[in-house]
Amino acid sequence: MHLHLVSDSTGETLEMIAKAALAQFDNPEVVRHFWPMVRSRQHLDRIVPALADSPGLVLFTLVNAETRARLEEHCRQIGLPAVPVLDSVTAALEAQLGEEAHGKPGRQHLMDEAYFSRVDAIHYTIAHDDGIGWEDWEEADIVLAGVSRSSKTPTSIYLANRGYKVANIPLVMEAPPPDVLFGLRKPLVVGLTTAPERLVQVRRNRLLSLNEGTETSYVDDERVREEVQFARRMFADNGWPVIDVTRRSIEETAAAVIRFFQERKDKAKPPESSGTGAI
Repeated sequence: MHLHLVSDSTGETLEMIAKAALAQFDNPEVVRHFWPMVRSRQHLDRIVPALADSPGLVLFTLVNAETRARLEEHCRQIGLPAVPVLDSVTAALEAQLGEEAHGKPGRQHLMDEAYFSRVDAIHYTIAHDDGIGWEDWEEADIVLAGVSRSSKTPTSIYLANRGYKVANIPLVMEAPPPDVLFGLRKPLVVGLTTAPERLVQVRRNRLLSLNEGTETSYVDDERVREEVQFARRMFADNGWPVIDVTRRSIEETAAAVIRFFQERKDKAKPPESSGTGAI
């Protein structure tokens, strides 16, 4: 099956929707064709032959009425189903908000305050990877702690792309973390843990990718179990929330971190006034 993704912007939203939908099927044999930044009839007309040569399903996010009408007409002529994936959601929002959508492509990618805040978060996170820059961890939103290869760095980068300033630190039995970690007030410290057997496997694969020997304490079963227990004791002693990443994707781990962060933020909010007042 061929799946054509046609977007008038970066196509990131469309790609995520397609990925989420395809995940509901068992190993579907799908060839994806990605057509981003389609904003003119000339550009659209150039991709129509490719649609005809590889017939399949067309998913699109085109807000310009003329462009989308032309795509739908082309699809009718060559017999391809075309689905506007955001139409139902946009229509529901228009009904609830009582106003029409702007119909401008790429508005979610505007270089506004939120955009620059996200860029700042990415810069901070890259500069505070693997225990670096602990002197200003207090500026972070989140600090991730865990043993080596417990997905701290990729989770940090993912969270940074969501706008969170994240620092992370590897926990090593022979080298205690800096004392500042235990006195942080602003950041939420989250412990990442994993099954020792899975950790050994990940570490062995890492060593093999570096063409290094695998007969070291780094991948010794007993040693790894001790490391994981050491980290778990630290998490418990400090009352930090813990996430087991053994069977979680980076996205799922990040979602759990964000949930902990939001719960903490909600608890910190002052209670709303009842309006009755005290005399």
